[in-house]
Amino acid sequence: MKKALLFSQIIMALLCLVVMVNAQGTHPDTVKTGIYVTSIHDIDFKQNEYTVEFWLWLKYKNKDFDFVHNLEIPQAKSVEKSFSTVDSSGGRIYLLMKIQCVMQDSWKINNFPFDRQQLRLSIENSQYDRRYLVFAPDTLGKHYDPRFTLKGWNIDSFLISSNIKQYETGFGDESLATPHTEYSAFRIRIGVKRDANDLFWKMFLGMYVSFLIAYICFYIHADNIDSRFALSVGALFAAIGNKYIIDASLPESISFTMVDLLHILTMFFIFLVITFSTYSLRLVKQNKNKQAMRFDMVAAQTLLIIYILVNIYCISIAKAA
Repeated sequence: MKKALLFSQIIMALLCLVVMVNAQGTHPDTVKTGIYVTSIHDIDFKQNEYTVEFWLWLKYKNKDFDFVHNLEIPQAKSVEKSFSTVDSSGGRIYLLMKIQCVMQDSWKINNFPFDRQQLRLSIENSQYDRRYLVFAPDTLGKHYDPRFTLKGWNIDSFLISSNIKQYETGFGDESLATPHTEYSAFRIRIGVKRDANDLFWKMFLGMYVSFLIAYICFYIHADNIDSRFALSVGALFAAIGNKYIIDASLPESISFTMVDLLHILTMFFIFLVITFSTYSLRLVKQNKNKQAMRFDMVAAQTLLIIYILVNIYCISIAKAA
């Protein structure tokens, strides 16, 4: 009886040992990962892309991990590794790479050119899923060069983290009970704010000049109908042309942007100039010249003040967003 009890205890101990060994075998290895961005350039709003250059380092113990050939950067149009070095001394592998990527991204242009964008970059290993490999961020030191990283923009946040990316597919692996796989991902999220004061005047100066051309009509005598309407209609087409020029440099958007708002506002005020000129001409035809001149002066100052105030309000809202 005692021998049987002792034998059963030995069997239970062996089973527990096997379970512990299997659990240790499936425990994922941690890859300490860090990044240092040296340049972000060629931001293309029309093509929804930008180019980023950075140093990437990975520290791990499992020699089966081949990041040189199995490093994956989702949403990257192209990836170019210009430099890599491996140090395997001390029982740990240290891999350092210089990478340039052309990233596909989407832009928020509602407040363009006073827009704030989120640049996203994610790194995965296509060889091993989360059962074998997990990333851990290396948070020591800075993660970008503030002097040369991004011209014309201000970086207001730089966050690095790791999480699990889920794919509702087995990638052809028939051994999986359900078509679902999970991979560890090292993620970078860069918040950038455009330094847009000079760019704003460069893009919208033509629009404001077109409004001023229409505004001059109030200082032309109402009986000069040809001059008044020629200037107003010309200013209207100039505002429309300026909008199409700006839209050509932006991606397609179904939302109502600040570019649309300011141009529609300008075209509406030019339409008011034409409407008021028509009424002023009617007063002149009724031999009410003094009333026509008085109406022109009141309308001119009222429209100008309202136009300036509405523009200031719209721009301040966009800057504060």
